[in-house]
Amino acid sequence: MKVLDLAAALQKAYRLLSMRPHSEKELEKKLREKGFSPVIVKEALEKLHELKYLDDALFARQWARNLAVNKLCGSRKIIVSLQGKGVAAELISTAIDEARREISEEEAIIFLIKKKAARKKLDTLDLKEKKRIFQNLRGRGFPAGLILNKLGRIAQGEFDGENGE
Repeated sequence: MKVLDLAAALQKAYRLLSMRPHSEKELEKKLREKGFSPVIVKEALEKLHELKYLDDALFARQWARNLAVNKLCGSRKIIVSLQGKGVAAELISTAIDEARREISEEEAIIFLIKKKAARKKLDTLDLKEKKRIFQNLRGRGFPAGLILNKLGRIAQGEFDGENGE
């Protein structure tokens, strides 16, 4: 495979960044997969940093905010998502703290429970409906204890075996 030049690597990076923000590790991986040499990838990433098109701290804050505020995900899911994109742990922590100032996990859970319970009162939901809501919220990355606390009137033992915890 021939070595592709810096201009082509930058063009590819610009195209990727125009679709959505990327972390440095994510962009590096994609450029290498396209056949760019490590030297060219390094130069391209340096140029993108210089132009301020690549900033993991900003990326982490934007990504965490989108997941927390727009998609109403729990912190655990946000952490896993950002780790998968190669973002450093300290940047993840800061990003989640900032996003949680806008909406806490507790507020998100309450909103989602009300939405999922629709017009029923929470205390009229049967166990099957509460389990379904519980599983949905666990899948969104919320802690089991907080979900159970907000769902109320369900002993944690009733969920044993349902989610492996």
